[in-house]
Order: sequence, then structure tokens, then C-alpha cells
Amino acid sequence: MATMKLGVKPEAFHREGQTWLCSSGLPSDVAIEVGDMSFHLHKFPLLSKSGFLEKLIEQLPTEDESGCVLKLHDIPGGAKAFELVAKFCYDVKIELNSLNIVSLRCAAEYLQMTEEYGEGNLISQTEVFLNEVFGHWTDTIKALETCEEVGSYAEEVHIVSRCIDSLAIKACADPQLFNWPMKGQENAQSPNGTVLWNGISSATKPQPTGDDWWYEDVSFLRFPLYKLLILSVEAKGLKSENIAASLIHYAKKNIPLINNQSSFNDVNHVGSGITASTNSEADQRVLLEELVGLLPSVKGVTTTNFLLRLLRTAMILHASPSCREILEKKVGSQLDQALLVDLLIPNMGYTVETLYDIDCIQRILDHFMSIYQAPTASSPCIVEEGQMVSGTDTLTPMMMVANLVDGYLAEVAPDVNLKLPKFQSLAAVIPDYARSLDDRIYHAIDVYLKAHPWLSDSEREQLCRLMNCQKLSLEASTHAAQNERLPLRVIVQVLFFEQLRLRTSISGWFFVSESLENSQHPNGNLGLPKNDCSKPMETAAQEGEGGRKDVKERVSELERECLGMKMELEKLVKTKKSWSLLPKKLGFRRKSQPCIPKPDDILEQTPSVSAPQNNENGDLGQ
Repeated sequence: MATMKLGVKPEAFHREGQTWLCSSGLPSDVAIEVGDMSFHLHKFPLLSKSGFLEKLIEQLPTEDESGCVLKLHDIPGGAKAFELVAKFCYDVKIELNSLNIVSLRCAAEYLQMTEEYGEGNLISQTEVFLNEVFGHWTDTIKALETCEEVGSYAEEVHIVSRCIDSLAIKACADPQLFNWPMKGQENAQSPNGTVLWNGISSATKPQPTGDDWWYEDVSFLRFPLYKLLILSVEAKGLKSENIAASLIHYAKKNIPLINNQSSFNDVNHVGSGITASTNSEADQRVLLEELVGLLPSVKGVTTTNFLLRLLRTAMILHASPSCREILEKKVGSQLDQALLVDLLIPNMGYTVETLYDIDCIQRILDHFMSIYQAPTASSPCIVEEGQMVSGTDTLTPMMMVANLVDGYLAEVAPDVNLKLPKFQSLAAVIPDYARSLDDRIYHAIDVYLKAHPWLSDSEREQLCRLMNCQKLSLEASTHAAQNERLPLRVIVQVLFFEQLRLRTSISGWFFVSESLENSQHPNGNLGLPKNDCSKPMETAAQEGEGGRKDVKERVSELERECLGMKMELEKLVKTKKSWSLLPKKLGFRRKSQPCIPKPDDILEQTPSVSAPQNNENGDLGQ
């Protein structure tokens, strides 16, 4: 800690209770009251240093000079600061440090202790030491913290602004380059305890310092001072990433609720490594709203995880709607970086309809779609050549959010209080092109149907329109074909598209087989000497034979799958005699068919009948 000593005389004051007396031997001719303390002093030392005291003493009545009493209850720093002022006037030894310099400087300004009343007066002496304090990071922090004790007086003499500017310069500079004195590095001692000269050590190198070296120090500042510091470093060009990281550290330090996991699994878990403050919930709410206003507008510098934690905390503390709206928009702009567990925000409403806050996620998703969704309804994959790159950049976040939303729907689907319109509204926001496969949305639909068995047939069919049966994988299609919770029309669609896929695969394999056979004899072997191409022909023949074996094995496998689907369909057909012609329509009884029927033609002839209730198959993935 930087210090400065003033005065040459030994201690000339002693205290008796609440009274300070001067032991110079001369009777006191003036008493100065500061708060509960009373100082019995002499007029001349005070008149020679302070213009303010000179005016007060001149205004006193002259009849009874022995009973002069001055009251300085509003002096900055109170009795402690005036004690140092009195000692300075008597040239008694005092020591200035970063903890008393601010109050002493303000008291000197209040008492008008300028050079007009003596060379080397208190104002000039304190200014010299303040400039030394501003050269040290830790001393500047301590001096800034004491500014609150003197209120507006520190701002009048520009101590606050100078402290903030000094700290901002050091925070923005490279500590390795400029060797700023920082916390824990101001004592010039090596790790082994050897005192170093001028801070230089040849034995050990100083530990590298990261960009976060100042976060912990400033987290102890009161928010008005911290806000000034953040605005200053932002104006000086500090990277948005560092500003966001400092705000996160400050929030975790001073808003304990942020460190609590607001989920049903672990409600009282407090984050490690952060000392929780004792601020009331009202103070935390005000602080959170202020911090949200300081967050950088640059996308991605504040993690989505922390933004969602701020949003949960804002809901718990009942922050203002504008604060929650800002957080929701920030989350929406980078929703593709979120994790599923972070989106499971408990419902904080007084009338709890659902376990999780579905409306909040809906607003976040709507904001994301307003940024990333193409202006037209077509897929961004179908674009002109010059727009290919931008379309790809848009599609990647959209696909990530599609997987995220489908997973979220599967998590909230078991809630019996979740109404069908809310489920549909959330799922329908994602465009069809954003899902490469519809397995995830099918799983969410299946979970919802299982948790809501009272849905009518029309509601089930309406719900199943959220998925595309053509985009189900083989595993999902197999499960859907046996799922008793799905409407019969959906099951027929799944079977139709699976058979269509099977036919396409078989045709493709036969085409490959014929191509391999034709490649063995491209010229019919006419007029070519056997000795010139015998070896290549043998190799081609072996490769062709291996290819045919692979094709035959694949065809056999596909035939077995087709037979299995046929058996499943026959079980469904037995439930209604009117479905006896369905296998013919689907082409199970004919080996070849010149044209493939459309699913709409089949569904037009299919009565709306509920699926059989005696199926014992389980959920997808069980």
C-alpha cells in the first residue's frame, strides 16, 4: 500500500472520552464539534491554514472569546478526517494512505485549505499523493471504495472520475506489456520469499496473467461505481467478450439466486467458487435489471446458458417485463447455442397451468424464427447459386433449433396439463425443411399421446399432421406401424411409404446388378485376342460375381422386411372386412406393377377407424 508522511512534530493530542485536547500547554480558545466528538484547539493554527475556519471565527462574537464553539457536523469524513486536519495544522506527524486520502482531500476542499493560506497546504499535499495512488491498481480500488463515505464531495473534486479512468486504462491495457501493479503482484518478493530489487527477479518468471485478472477486484465495488467503470472500459474500446465476462462474474458475486439451479431436479444447489452476497431480493431485482441493461449487444459474447439463468432469476425476482423481454430476445437471437436442460424453465406464475413455462419458450422461438426464417415459405436449400452460402449458414442454426425444440416437446409432453393447441403451436413453428428426419417429433407426439389418452380420433389425426411420414427412419417406421396410439390412417400412410421405399431400393439394386453384368462384356468380346484381356476379364468376372451376391443378399433382406410389414397389415385388415382389398391396392399380391398408387388414393378409400387396442408394442426407443 502506498503511503505518504506529513509533519515533523510528535503526537500533541490526547483523547478523553469524546473530547480531543491539545497538550501544548496553552489554554484552548476555540472548540470545534464534529458529530459526537469535540476538539479543543487554538485559533491561530487553524486560521493560518483554512480559509473556511477563518471566516467562521471572524463571525464569532468578541465579548466572550473563551467560549468560542464552532460546529462542523457536515464536514466530509467526519471526526476522523478532521482529526487528521487538526494534526496537519499543528504540523504533527500523520500518514496518508489509500484508505484516508479521499476523505482528507474532500475535507481540505471543504475547509478551503489552499496555497493562498500557506505554501504546501493540505490540498496540494493530498493531490500529490492521489497521483501516486492512481498509479497502483489495488490502491486505486481502495480509494474508489472510500468515495462512498464522502458522497458527492468526491465527485466535486473529480476523485471518482479519475479513479475510474485510472482503472479503465489498466483494465484495457495488456498487463504483460505495461507491467501494471495488480493485486497480489505489488509486493516485490519472489515465491521463495527473497526480496527483489526494483521488482526484478532472475530466478523465477512472473506468472502469466489472463484477461480476467481484474474481474474479482471490481466485483466488490458498489454497483453505481461498477457501472461507471464498465461504461468507461467500453468507451476505451475493451472487447465485448471481456465486458460480458466481467458482468457475469459481478452478477454471480452479488445476485445469489443466479447460482441456484431453478429446476425441479436440484432447487437448492448453489454454484461453487462464488461468494453469495446478503442483498435482499428487492436489491437483487434492481441490480439484475441494471446488469441486463449493460450487457453488450454483440451476439454470442454472452453465453446462452447464462442468459437463460438470468431469465430464470428475473422470473423468480419478478423483474420488470421490459427486462424479461430483453433477455428473451437475446436468447432468441442465439437459440441454436442453447442446451435442452437450460430451456426447462419452471412455471413461476401464480396460477400454474403447466410445469414448465411454455409461453416463454414460444416467444423465444418466435424471435429466433423472425431472424433466421427465409422471407418465403420455400426451403432455403432451393436458392440461386449466388445465395448458396447464405442459405447454408441459415439452415444450420435452423436444424439445430429443430432438434432442440423436438427434444423440448418430448420433455414437456408428459405434463397432463399441457393443452393440445400449445403443443401444436410450438411444434408448428419449425418448418418442414429444418428436419432431416422426423423421428424426434414422432417421439414427442408418441409421448404426448401416451400422457393424454383421452384425445379424440380427430385430435389424434390433427396432432399427427405435425410429422411427415415420408421422413421417418426404418426404426421409427417399424415402431409407428405397430403403435396402437396412432390413428389408423397414419399407420396406413407409414406402411405405404415404407413399401414405396422398399420398391425403390429393390429397383436400385437390380439396376446396379445389370450394370455390373454389362460392364463385364462391354464389346461383346468380339475380335479381341484372349491373351490381351484374359486377366482383366477374370478380375471383372470375380467382382461381378461378388456384386451379384451382395445384391441377392440385400434383396432377400428387403423381401423379409416386406413380408413382415405385410403380416402386420394383414392383422389390421382382419379388424375390418371392408379392408380386404387393401393388400391388392398396396401391391402385396403382385410381383410387379406398372404404376405406383398415390397415398391419397388409398386414404380416400380408407374409412376413419381407430387402431386396434390389443397391440402390446411399446413406445419408440423402449
